[in-house]
Amino acid sequence: MNITGKHRATLEAVFADPVRANIAWREIELLLAALGADLREGNGSRVRIALNGVRAVFHRPHPEKETDKGAVKSVRRFLSEAGIKP
Repeated sequence: MNITGKHRATLEAVFADPVRANIAWREIELLLAALGADLREGNGSRVRIALNGVRAVFHRPHPEKETDKGAVKSVRRFLSEAGIKP
């Protein structure tokens, strides 16, 4: 696990209350990679992610770059299930 200050800021943003809707999906992917997650391309805008034995499929936002609140909640739940907390 190689978490930089930027990754930590993204992790804290994902877990922030109220839920934020201005987190760039690219920053979430970079955080997941830094945490050691296995990211694989799925069909269309899907990305398959595995971390600490937990698996999920997310849809990259398009055409916007920011992740909506519902997706941020899903990423938060995924990270929690994988044992990751800020």
